[in-house]
Amino acid sequence: MSEQELATEIEELEAEALPGAEQVELDEDIFELNEEESAEESEAEEAAEEAVEELDPLEEFKSKLRRQIGDWYVVHTYSGYENKVKTGIETRMVNLEADDEIYEVQVPTETVTEYKGQKEKTFRRVRVPGYVLVRMEMTDHSWGVVRHTPGVTGFVGQDAYNPVPLRMEEVYDMLLPVYEEERQKQGLPVAQPVVESDYQVGENVRVKSGPFEGMDATISEIKAESRQVVTLISVFERDTPVTLEFSQIEKI
Repeated sequence: MSEQELATEIEELEAEALPGAEQVELDEDIFELNEEESAEESEAEEAAEEAVEELDPLEEFKSKLRRQIGDWYVVHTYSGYENKVKTGIETRMVNLEADDEIYEVQVPTETVTEYKGQKEKTFRRVRVPGYVLVRMEMTDHSWGVVRHTPGVTGFVGQDAYNPVPLRMEEVYDMLLPVYEEERQKQGLPVAQPVVESDYQVGENVRVKSGPFEGMDATISEIKAESRQVVTLISVFERDTPVTLEFSQIEKI
């Protein structure tokens, strides 16, 4: 074979091999593209997982309520019988085989810090006296189990025989103390307790500590949450506003 023929054959072989090389390059580009897409998907999944982890605890609580089966209804009770009614419904739903229709009974409570007679006392109390919340499927059977529980005077609503369930926003508001109580049991931060006192605007008190000790003052504003009162004290024959702690004043 002449040199010219050999050169021609080599050129033909290279021409035939070229499409294959282009295909290899194309396959490599596709592989790299797939790798980039996989990395982006992984990053998106990680971001979603982090978002779930960083979900606000209150929003998580609301989401949990939305996922629960049944509707929430309000039951009216005799005042002071709320916890007895809760126990009564829970007992009857088991004894009368209604636990597949009645799922949960709640008596929302709240923490209260009370200042009275120079003494501070913290305690739990029923948030809405005379009412109990029940999560249930409303049927003739479940209605009778709840309605005929001792201490129950009826379902709340215009039609006591066909009551309307609470809207989800109302459920959030009513069960917020339950959320706070759960966080408290877990040792997590909770909202400050409700603060109450027996002081009244316009009441005359005596300052028992601080720069104005021994002077009389008149309460002009009560800041219960910060445990303070704004008083008017006569200084150089002029009423001067002075903010004092509950612990710095006493009734006359």
